[in-house]
Amino acid sequence: MRNVGGWYERKVRDDGGAAPVQDGAGHGLVGMRERAELLGGSLTAGPEGDGFR
Repeated sequence: MRNVGGWYERKVRDDGGAAPVQDGAGHGLVGMRERAELLGGSLTAGPEGDGFR
């Protein structure tokens, strides 16, 4: 995590080494994006190499 002009930036990467857990208990990327927006932030996600970021 790094401070960028008063904002914090966090990068998370998955190397694609394991199958995703789909137990239906969460709200996935939609929920993460909603929480970020409630705090005045944003979420960018997408494929990267063999994984996801």
